[in-house]
Amino acid sequence: MLDVNEIPGMRKSAIVLLSLGKDIAASVVSRMDREQIEEVSRQLAELQGVTPQEQDLVLEEFYNLAMAHSYMEQGGLAYAQALLEKSLSPNEAAEILKQVTQTIQQTPFQFLLKAEAENVLTFIQDEHPQTIALILAHLGAQKSAEILMGLSQQKQTEVIKRIAAMDQTNPEVIKEVEKGLESRLSDIVSQTFDKAGGVDAAAAILNLADRSTEKGILESLETDDPDLVEQIRRLMFVFEDIMLVNDKGIQAVLKEVDNDELALALKTASDDLKDKIFHNMSERASQLIREDMEYMGPVRLSDVEAAQQKIVDIVRRLEDAGEIIITGRGGDSELVV
Repeated sequence: MLDVNEIPGMRKSAIVLLSLGKDIAASVVSRMDREQIEEVSRQLAELQGVTPQEQDLVLEEFYNLAMAHSYMEQGGLAYAQALLEKSLSPNEAAEILKQVTQTIQQTPFQFLLKAEAENVLTFIQDEHPQTIALILAHLGAQKSAEILMGLSQQKQTEVIKRIAAMDQTNPEVIKEVEKGLESRLSDIVSQTFDKAGGVDAAAAILNLADRSTEKGILESLETDDPDLVEQIRRLMFVFEDIMLVNDKGIQAVLKEVDNDELALALKTASDDLKDKIFHNMSERASQLIREDMEYMGPVRLSDVEAAQQKIVDIVRRLEDAGEIIITGRGGDSELVV
């Protein structure tokens, strides 16, 4: 009989994504880092021989782990154990709890994850910018953006600069900061280095901050480090994010894009993005682009990415000029010119 513990973790991830359906799976993948995306994509491409029994086992474990996380957030370890043992055997409940506990223990500043951003802000706003940067790098982009917006502009700039420059932090440093903040986390016993922060993290946080906060921080940073600002800006909005531009904005962008460039850029685009682009073109124009893509033949990925970046630069320029609005970028209430 197949044992779920014998199934490799990455294969489980691929099976779960396959079971979720295209749209939900895409949303999940968008929250992964580049290395994770590459690993799970490779596993999906190689995935074969998945039996209904294997799929059921993986999905059941996934469900139990999700429920265990939920129970622990509601009432702690004992509460989760009591509820799990009502639906699982004691051994199964213990195994699920072990996996969840290991995950929590590996997450720095776990005790802050449930707190409201406003409360966390009150808790850390007087800390040194390096300390705040370390905390925000571990809290997730959404909550970190909310906290960042509550800081003074000078501290906002200092914090983002430190997050962008951050790469690897010794667990001992993290433990010291946690102790200083009266952390309830378990000790980090591993002496390996935890990756947190970096330009990706800074871009993700700023991407979720309101437009005025983002603009103020980047303008302040540009004086000291224009190269860093350019790196952050390129990561804040990628080609697939054009899905967040409304129809009028798409039409404004298309007026400035050469058809050959557009056909090349769409070679690796998702079907949803292609549909959105074609929906905002005349039937004749969209047909010409489709034909160009069909007869284009093999192209270098670097050429496709370069074409996409040119279009992204146009989107960013039009947004800065107030001519288009990107959903979720703090300008939804403004008029589209």
